[in-house]
Amino acid sequence: MTLRRYEVFADYFQFYLRDAEVQPDPPTDYVDADLTLMVKAVPHLVVIQPVRNMTVPVEIDLLDRAPETVAEGWDQIVEASLHLPSGRLELMECTTGSVDTIDLPPGTYRLRAHFGGLDTLSEDGLDGDDRYRIALWPAAAGPVELVQPRRSVAD
Repeated sequence: MTLRRYEVFADYFQFYLRDAEVQPDPPTDYVDADLTLMVKAVPHLVVIQPVRNMTVPVEIDLLDRAPETVAEGWDQIVEASLHLPSGRLELMECTTGSVDTIDLPPGTYRLRAHFGGLDTLSEDGLDGDDRYRIALWPAAAGPVELVQPRRSVAD
């Protein structure tokens, strides 16, 4: 297990995980389900959609196998698949470019996006204690899947 921590500028309420060599373009064809899930997956790229258009804390947890699902402390959890034929995972900001590139064995990975603190935003939406954790492990491809629907941690 390897955990990496970042501060990512979520301009336009998004940041990307993609294959650094394939360099796919971000999608533009969003539907309501993509916005509700806060995750959109296209070949070689997954878009994560934070609730703030600001710099947000992001953790990437690189694993050997699927973790147990721990919902406590998270408002929403969504899974998607990401094919990395080059094995080079790139964390990218929407408008300012690459934050980091991580070398992994080439292949297909499952990504579990955890969203926390979603109800902590200030009235103007600029400040908050929202946080995002991405778990990534080798796995067969599958559809985007809602693991835990959005809820308040206080529920």
